[in-house]
Amino acid sequence: MWGQSAGGYLAALAGVTNGILRFDAGDNLDQSSQVQAVVDKFGPSDLANIAADFDPAAQRARSGPEHPVAKYVNGLASGKSLSDDPAAAAAANPVNYVRASAPPFLLFHGSADNLVSPSQTLLLHEALRAAGVQSTRYVLVGAGHGDLAALTNPDSAKPWSTNEVMNLLVSFLRRYLGG
Repeated sequence: MWGQSAGGYLAALAGVTNGILRFDAGDNLDQSSQVQAVVDKFGPSDLANIAADFDPAAQRARSGPEHPVAKYVNGLASGKSLSDDPAAAAAANPVNYVRASAPPFLLFHGSADNLVSPSQTLLLHEALRAAGVQSTRYVLVGAGHGDLAALTNPDSAKPWSTNEVMNLLVSFLRRYLGG
């Protein structure tokens, strides 16, 4: 699994819930859903603290009922913030499902990310390591929220497409997926 931002969150959630039967639902249940490796680029892992590294105004803005994360957790029309239903937020957090059987993780975050706190991938990385899961985390100095950063600051998007980052990705995927 590989994803960026919300996709990184979903990739991490799929990786840490890997093998938990209550998450296997829908069609094709006769097919394996086994996740072999996860690449999470700047995805949240504790939704109630998505803005933990930011100033108080940014924290309030990202935890209110109109923020997309609150709507995802509580439902589009609920009108609830993440703090209104802490159990729902906790149930949506990848960090709360970490177990020793999780697949290897490769985590990336930009030090200048102003949408998802860089501490989000650190929190997941530390939980994975504490459970004995192979996890590697890189912080790209000066990088923003992925290529999306190019819209406001092209320089903060450049670190995401370097040969160094691509080589780290390819090496990780070859190591855990073969090839």
